Amino acid sequence: MAIEKNIASASIAEVVDRILDKGIVIDAFVRISLVGIELIAIEVRAVVSSVETWLKYAEAVGLTVDPATA
Repeated sequence: MAIEKNIASASIAEVVDRILDKGIVIDAFVRISLVGIELIAIEVRAVVSSVETWLKYAEAVGLTVDPATA
C-alpha cells in the first residue's frame, strides 16, 4: 500500500480570483522622527477587490452616495 501526499496548490488565476472575490486591505503607518521631531510620516491604505465586492461593503458602511440625494 503506497502512501500518497496530496499538496494543495493554487494557480495564480485562482489566487487572483479569490482576492477579487473576498478583497484584501493593506493599512500601514510609518513615522520617522529624530529627537522628537517628526521628519517623515507616511500613511498607506490600499484596498484590492472587485467592484461588486467593494460596492457591497461600501454600502454597508455608508461610503456610497445615492445619486437621487446628491
